[in-house]
Amino acid sequence: MAKQEDQFKKVLSHAKEYGYVFQSSEIYDGLSAVYDYAQNGVELKKNIREYWWKAMVQMHENIVGIDAAILMHPTTWKASGHVDAFNDPLIDNKDSKKRYRADVLIEEYCAKIEGKINKEVAKAAKRFGEAFNKDEFLATNNRVLGYQEKINTILARMGKSLENEDLADIKTLIEELEIADPLTGSKNWTEVKQFNLMFGTQIGASAENSTQVYLRPETAQGIFVNFLNVQKTGRMKIPFGIAQTGKAFRNEIVARQFIFRMREFEQMEMQFFVKPGTQKEWYEKWKQTRLKWHLSLGMGKENYRFHDHDKLAHYADAAADIEFNFPFGFKELEGIHSRTDFDLKAHEEYSGKKLQYFDHEENKSYVPYVVETSIGLDRMFLAVFSNSLQEEILDNGTTRTVLKLPAVLAPYKVAVLPLVKKDGLPEVARKIVDDLKWDFNVFYDEKDAVGKRYRRQDAAGTPFCITVDHDSLEDNSITIRHRDTMEQKRVKISELKEIIKAEVDVKTWLQKM
Repeated sequence: MAKQEDQFKKVLSHAKEYGYVFQSSEIYDGLSAVYDYAQNGVELKKNIREYWWKAMVQMHENIVGIDAAILMHPTTWKASGHVDAFNDPLIDNKDSKKRYRADVLIEEYCAKIEGKINKEVAKAAKRFGEAFNKDEFLATNNRVLGYQEKINTILARMGKSLENEDLADIKTLIEELEIADPLTGSKNWTEVKQFNLMFGTQIGASAENSTQVYLRPETAQGIFVNFLNVQKTGRMKIPFGIAQTGKAFRNEIVARQFIFRMREFEQMEMQFFVKPGTQKEWYEKWKQTRLKWHLSLGMGKENYRFHDHDKLAHYADAAADIEFNFPFGFKELEGIHSRTDFDLKAHEEYSGKKLQYFDHEENKSYVPYVVETSIGLDRMFLAVFSNSLQEEILDNGTTRTVLKLPAVLAPYKVAVLPLVKKDGLPEVARKIVDDLKWDFNVFYDEKDAVGKRYRRQDAAGTPFCITVDHDSLEDNSITIRHRDTMEQKRVKISELKEIIKAEVDVKTWLQKM
């Protein structure tokens, strides 16, 4: 646990030091759970968004995109259930005066039990060496099975209580498990209460004539209310999807863990409309498709896992999360949900307009079912960034900090470095920058010794460094250095574009799917 906390602190520090993420309004001591993406962060975020968009929209003939407004008619949120049911169960500690999400306290208790399982696995792996079979151990070790049964029992009970809105039992469960305030150790808890997460605001010329509207808490409803417009104008046939990226807002009372849980965040969602009765099949297909997208970035299969929901949302008949191993443990990164026909039927009821699809093959109209894939862009950013930040001990005993971002996502693909600031080397370097910048984001750096500049680019996540030296004036060649291996190679300037493209091109990475 201490090691995880130490790594997380390094992530926060590195994100600021190298221009990825700043605290919002920092000169005024910041605003809680609101962050700004800095000069490198905005590039990484844009590249993640584009990598998702190409895979989701450009690579699928039957998926199109929209960009719906943040402000929507207030009845939208009545129909979707957000006005009445978009709540978090909160509990206060009477001694520390701190407020927590009750479900998160219980989940963290289970995570500690999971930590005990991991310790048992580590000990067994050390004891048996190469002969160790992890899957067999997890399935047969009595102590591990006992731990897992306890986790399953706790989560099942919590899920049932939340589904039945039995908040008293949630508090009872916290007391039975003797869960204490993480800060003070106090077990003096209040009752559990529901808190609505939507931000409300007013629209209109004057207070007397204004209408209450909400900052959208999710982007999905913008897709649902536009379903028929897109279907008809795009002449879309079932099955088809509508994708969207954009900001959403939630008044998170217990916002924490850096950009993992924020009040203003960005989602990348796709709603896939299917024939009723086929939703489970499509649900399974999209689970695997989305996992393949994540794995294409090469961040380690062992860092992902599926978690099936114990408590289903009111609109779902199946739901699972793709969880990622963040510095603070496995947490939700993306959700895949079979939403049935709840959303379109609800908007039909509240709007009085039909939102149906006419199936020419069956010669009848029906309300399609929906399979949703929804990923938090900010969480994906944190997953990529935290996984990439590494410290390496080199052969000479020194340590280097390197941000091994997937090259396709890196803010700058290449840094061009003249060996010295004279003798015509900067001029040659500038010509290389002018040529490459049409295809790649290029960084120019001539300050400090070249070794120091290499380290700076390693820490910033730049995949390639190009050094222009005196020989470059004679042979039109440069030294190209790879970030991950630190390998250096002499190549012709004319070959640079193809060498870099082979490593950073989206096609190369997405074909891994």
